[in-house]
Amino acid sequence: MYRYILKRLLLMIPTLFGAAVLVFTLLRLIPGDTCELRLAGSGGYFDQSALDICRHEMGIDQPKLVQFWHFIWGIVRFDFGKSMWTGQPIVSEMAMRFQLSMEIAIVATIVAIVVAVPLGTISAVKQNTWIDYMVRAISIAGIAMPSFWLGILIILGLLIGTQYFLGTPWMPPITYTPIWVDPMKNLALIVWPAIATGYRYSAVATRMTRSAMLEVLREDYVRTARAKGLFEKLIIRRHALKNAMLPVITVIGIEFAFLIGGLVVTEQVFNLNGLGKLFVESVTNNDYSMTQALVMLVVMIFLFVNLLVDILYAWLDPRIRYR
Repeated sequence: MYRYILKRLLLMIPTLFGAAVLVFTLLRLIPGDTCELRLAGSGGYFDQSALDICRHEMGIDQPKLVQFWHFIWGIVRFDFGKSMWTGQPIVSEMAMRFQLSMEIAIVATIVAIVVAVPLGTISAVKQNTWIDYMVRAISIAGIAMPSFWLGILIILGLLIGTQYFLGTPWMPPITYTPIWVDPMKNLALIVWPAIATGYRYSAVATRMTRSAMLEVLREDYVRTARAKGLFEKLIIRRHALKNAMLPVITVIGIEFAFLIGGLVVTEQVFNLNGLGKLFVESVTNNDYSMTQALVMLVVMIFLFVNLLVDILYAWLDPRIRYR
């Protein structure tokens, strides 16, 4: 197992390098100039000398190979330099928003697992019954319903409900408070976007759990366990569920990595300043350094999640052995 983990860690190096080459090349094919946007945004007159000074300070007047080398060396040291737009260190800019996005992704994943695994299992065991039809309807509605639209409904429901029962409308706080500072205020901000995203997340995982359970329940070892007289709950929990969880774990891992930077519209609905909003701002401002760093951060998270999923495979299914 340790040799397998070491090999997977080493295989991440060419993957990261390939992603770095692709991101660096594609971003520089986008038309526009950060210095022109910055100087024009000030509203004053600027000449070519001011433009040259700005480009020299940002390092974008250097040859592309030199810029690429600085980019790769920054990834190795986890130092992405300064933002081309704000002039602040990129790591500090991302750190302020990464904590919020990571917390939403973790809470949404917990919501999805708590909802999806029991519902998917019950739906498969009670196939073609009213319970199965109800669970399938709930999951289809979750897949069809955009998370940002559900977020709008949640906000309206909070406003109307608190106005009716308490006499005063209540909204989630808009200022992020770390959980170790004020847990209740933190959860009051995090739980609603986590529910909005976790519902769609759980709908996908529920469908996958149901499909995997139906396939496993038809296997020979399940029929043998029933023929031996084992309790049905024991068969479902020990023989079927663990083997059916392999594709579910894959879906959960992919969705978790997506949530880190893919909640742009949901963050706008709940007025959250997360990584998704930072993505949009960096692309709008032609901030190559920030966009490169954000993309590489998401790539690293995807690679780490894939490694974790592969390790979980061996724990869930004893037939899997890594050599």
